[in-house]
Amino acid sequence: MNSILQKQLATAAKQTEADLVVKNGKIVNVFTREIIEGDLAIAEGMIVGIGRYEGRKTIDAEGRYICPGLIDGHVHIESSMVPPSEFARVVLPHGVTTVIADPHEIANVAGVRGIQFMLDDAKRTPLDVYMMLPSCVPATSFEHAGASLSAAELAPFFADERVLGLAEVMDYPSLKEQQPSMLDKLALAANANRLIDGHLAGLDANAINVYRSARIHTDHECVTADEALERVRRGMYVLIRQGSVAKDLKKLLPAIHEHNARRFLFCTDDKHLDDLWFEGSVDHNVRLAIQAGLDPLLAIQMATLNAAECYRLPTKGAVAPGYDADFLFVDDLETLNITHVFKAGRLVAQHGQTVFPAERSAESLEQPLLHSIRCQAVDETDLRIPMKRGTKVHVIEIIPNHLHTNHLITDVDVQEGAFCPSIERDLLKLVVVERHRGLGIGLGIVRGFGFKTGAIASSIAHDSHHIIAAGTNDRDLAAAIEQLREQHGGLAVIKDGAVLASLPLEIGGLMTRKDYTEVLSGLKQIDKALKAIGANGSFNPFITLSFLALPVIPELKLTDQGLFDINKWEFIPVEAV
Repeated sequence: MNSILQKQLATAAKQTEADLVVKNGKIVNVFTREIIEGDLAIAEGMIVGIGRYEGRKTIDAEGRYICPGLIDGHVHIESSMVPPSEFARVVLPHGVTTVIADPHEIANVAGVRGIQFMLDDAKRTPLDVYMMLPSCVPATSFEHAGASLSAAELAPFFADERVLGLAEVMDYPSLKEQQPSMLDKLALAANANRLIDGHLAGLDANAINVYRSARIHTDHECVTADEALERVRRGMYVLIRQGSVAKDLKKLLPAIHEHNARRFLFCTDDKHLDDLWFEGSVDHNVRLAIQAGLDPLLAIQMATLNAAECYRLPTKGAVAPGYDADFLFVDDLETLNITHVFKAGRLVAQHGQTVFPAERSAESLEQPLLHSIRCQAVDETDLRIPMKRGTKVHVIEIIPNHLHTNHLITDVDVQEGAFCPSIERDLLKLVVVERHRGLGIGLGIVRGFGFKTGAIASSIAHDSHHIIAAGTNDRDLAAAIEQLREQHGGLAVIKDGAVLASLPLEIGGLMTRKDYTEVLSGLKQIDKALKAIGANGSFNPFITLSFLALPVIPELKLTDQGLFDINKWEFIPVEAV
């Protein structure tokens, strides 16, 4: 360590040549939000000077802007359907050099094995993957996840310097009622001087008091500018989310002004691989903010320095001496056209492609990770929703591109004493099959998919990740569920009992060891199949489906135990009284 520091100091003092010097660049200074000029000197992966320097290697920036590497403040890598080593090959070309990941999804399937897999696999990539330990596995006390994590089981992970704290605390009732298991996790993080993330979806201002009193310092669930301001006023950082379903950015930007801007940063939370590849990661958030009128230098500051300071990463987020040499070449700040990406002073991506060799996830993965679908076969008789009292039912209504749902009560068609889906009224059957121990099936009704035929099924169902399916008829629903059992998880689209498209996700039913290009090809076939059953393309049906089983996001969701009314915090029957 001393020899590295000695070399860096000698280089800064111009007593020895730099490893790398970048010349002819316009440096984006995120401290003062101005553009400065000068050579950039790098030694041992760290920026050691701005001025006039000579180095063993010189790169000409050719007048481009030099921006800090972007930071995603909160992401579930599993939602990309590839592990960290492959995820890096997708986001690094988009200028993301650091992510704060929450391995909550794989932890709900495989517990500590899942967390360790993510940490181990992340070592295979130049991307800096920091992690927040899942705080709510299962997400609520009544869910049947594949694992249950206590503070004692989480504690050993704090020995890893990449673990920054405790991830989103989404079980508000346990927090509010001071449940011992939750208090133990909060104390674990506090005693280790680590950070704690929040999850305040649909909660009132008094809940912010509860979260802040627990030393919880972030929230990424704001959906209005007023909510964002309430959190900032009480000392929270607000993560502005723009993912594949939750697209909150434009609604939250009005909350930002000169006096509070340093309390805002960006995140993606959950974003599918195809959206990441074609649209971008946090770079997309920055572009959208600029297009909406935010000053480009402020938007970049939010995506870099603000995120680094929020998560106590003192060597990240700026192009300045003493900071890691994670930086980008950008042609134009208005469009944020990224041409080159450097990590620790090494070129890792150029013109949209990585330039380092791929390292696949280990072939010898533990069996619990590869064989996580353990439910029994489902037939059509298991999917019947009896109607004993009339025709009125509780219905989950999708709000396109939102995690929240509406809770409707409406009349439905009834045949032979059971609910009958209606294509004309867009009332489809929704099924959740407990897949970790084969404990049961939850049945409900959903409006908003717009399918004209067929069914879809997925083993990505936040947060317990059971099999979830939606369809126009029981035959196709049963076939879709069976397809996932056979392929050990993933996605499937069925029509007339036949598989139109499927994508196996063999790692915990959430991710695959395949190359990201193969996954993109598979998703293209999935999209084609979705159009064949009537999807209109205004939102992603699979990503929307994956959140319909999450009982911590209002208003009405379906679990393996039945319909759950989040506002009342209780299970309700499908039939309405």
